[in-house]
Amino acid sequence: MSRPRDDFIRDIRVLLADDQRLFREGVQVMVQAQPDMTVVGAAADGREAVRLADERQPDVVLMDIRMPGMDGVEATRQIFLPSRTVGRSRPIRVVVLTTFDLDDRAATAIRHGASGFLLKEATPQQLCNAIRTVHAGHAVLAPADLITLMEHQVRATTPAPAAFGALTGKEREVFMAVARGLSNAEIARRVFAGESTVKTHVGSILRKLGLRDRVQIVVFAHEHGLI
Repeated sequence: MSRPRDDFIRDIRVLLADDQRLFREGVQVMVQAQPDMTVVGAAADGREAVRLADERQPDVVLMDIRMPGMDGVEATRQIFLPSRTVGRSRPIRVVVLTTFDLDDRAATAIRHGASGFLLKEATPQQLCNAIRTVHAGHAVLAPADLITLMEHQVRATTPAPAAFGALTGKEREVFMAVARGLSNAEIARRVFAGESTVKTHVGSILRKLGLRDRVQIVVFAHEHGLI
């Protein structure tokens, strides 16, 4: 029995990018079998992934980090260029796929806008959960792992932009807690507020700093020497 048309409207649109055809087609079959997902394209390299991201407007891109020609890092950077993001009707989330835990390339992709990374040895359930998680605006790696990734990438910091100075005292407190990997529940206990209030503060921080998600708060904090 087919689903009503409005069910398809709510599907998570997924784009796959991997140079290994067998892996790519296996993931496509698995994702397509999910009741809330549909595959809108499959790319064999980074250049094709960028082109399909522009054409198909996916919600989530599963991006292999190591591909010939344009790799997943550069493809991620290009997907999040301001000249591309400004014309989109909805955000694109990228999950990079790697065979190495705490991969420096994955860290660079996260700096460019990816919402986290997943090992290629992940189970089908973990992969599907990751797609749903980033589609909801969250990261797909533990905060401690993300912080470790950022700390392993030694680089010069730049002064925080003026927008950071526009945060209220409470927003700065929440910002620093998020940057240290605390959950909303942990932050709520620390700042003596409800979780809904913390969520409101996080939303305000993201808007004021022009960031996409909590992952980018961690990146912002490390790039500007705030941790």
